[in-house]
Amino acid sequence: MSERNLTLLTDLYELTMMQGYFHAKDANETVIFDAFYRTNPDGNGFAITAGLEQVVEYIENLHFDKEDIDYLRTTGLFGEDFLEYLSTFKFTGDIYAIPEGTVIFPREPMVKVIAPIMEAQLVETAILTILNHQCLIATKASRVVYAAQGDGIMEFGLRRAQGPDAGLYGARAAVIGGCVGTSNVLAGEMFDVPIMGTHAHSWIMTFKDEYTAFKEYARLYPDACTLLVDTYDTLKSGVPNAIRVFTEMRDAGIKPKSYGIRLDSGDLAYLSKKARKMLDDAGFQDAVIAASNDLDEFLIHDLKMQGAAISSWGVGTNLITSKDCPSFGGVYKLAAIQNADGEFQPKIKISENIEKITNPGNKTIYRIYDKETGMLRADLICFADETFNTEEELLLFDPNATWKKTLLPGGTYTMRELLVPIFQHGECKYESPSVKEIAEFCRQEKETLWDETKRLFNPHKVYVDLSQKLYDTKTKLLNEAHH
Repeated sequence: MSERNLTLLTDLYELTMMQGYFHAKDANETVIFDAFYRTNPDGNGFAITAGLEQVVEYIENLHFDKEDIDYLRTTGLFGEDFLEYLSTFKFTGDIYAIPEGTVIFPREPMVKVIAPIMEAQLVETAILTILNHQCLIATKASRVVYAAQGDGIMEFGLRRAQGPDAGLYGARAAVIGGCVGTSNVLAGEMFDVPIMGTHAHSWIMTFKDEYTAFKEYARLYPDACTLLVDTYDTLKSGVPNAIRVFTEMRDAGIKPKSYGIRLDSGDLAYLSKKARKMLDDAGFQDAVIAASNDLDEFLIHDLKMQGAAISSWGVGTNLITSKDCPSFGGVYKLAAIQNADGEFQPKIKISENIEKITNPGNKTIYRIYDKETGMLRADLICFADETFNTEEELLLFDPNATWKKTLLPGGTYTMRELLVPIFQHGECKYESPSVKEIAEFCRQEKETLWDETKRLFNPHKVYVDLSQKLYDTKTKLLNEAHH
């Protein structure tokens, strides 16, 4: 991604608005935009942040090449003075963001952009397309991983992804969400994540018989010998031939690091239990049974309930496309405009739809944990200049139902600010962790969630509250707009 100039990866109206700002008002007017989402995907109890490293790469490489300027000139929409401005354009503002792998909830600013209005406007589309995709797939992966109850999930979706970028960055996000590896070799190289796979049915079909195909594969890959057993007949042919090859390996003193079979069709619960007994009876109790075939979190959940003897899962289409929830729904909204005194004046978007009313002002987010258990209690959105003393009691209330209150006694809770500085005055101040480090951080993050929040069906809602000061400001702006 860093090798590509994505500056024109934007909606046309961003550029036409920029030109409007350029001519109609102070182009250097500093504003604040928040990128957030409104609803957890898949009915989940939370979402996972992912994609920040690619946002950083995009911002660092933001510039208009001569070819870009020439192309914009051909549209007839832009004046030469504006095009001249674009020729020297670079991002000079500040960006704050929630680090990748963090558990997040609706309405929380994932990214906060503080910049001259033309700069803040231009970056909207690219930031959203990067975050919307990776947050979606990371969240979907997290659901699949949860359903597997500790079994390994392999991301196998490249061939069904919506193009190369979706396959690459979807694999990245899937590993962040908890997958143990991917079949995508380029993703493995780019992001230093484990690559995994077995063989296709075509491997077996090109040999004179199934046994010969298995034997040759075991000869080539003795340390990672997983055999696909459903090409002809799983129980009558595939599993017996796999057992024959495993027996020959054992007799030859070959001790593979991992070995087993893969099921890719049929009733996976029934076949896996039958195959498990056959393998165990032959003395291969440590042989892994892997499964694939249009899996998702719901099917894996049901298979686990049915006692399927599967400990490794290859999940492709439904994961890489987030098939049942194909969009994340992230938005990018103006929150404040800086006045002549350098103060940020809160701005609010009002809508007939309550969920579309924005939270105004220059904000940050504090995560509140139970001091004794370390478990997440709530998130608090507040103004960036607000401070809190954890030794004092803290009153939390539901901003949509203010009578619902929780009083946290002083000394019983801790607080962590979620937004961290990424860019300051156009210079990157943040070093992205490796994908493996992000994945481990994500795993730790999910451990702070109650089981009730992590369940697949009707999860418990984690409250995202507003500080009293922010709530009062929002109410005041709503009342002023009404009158």
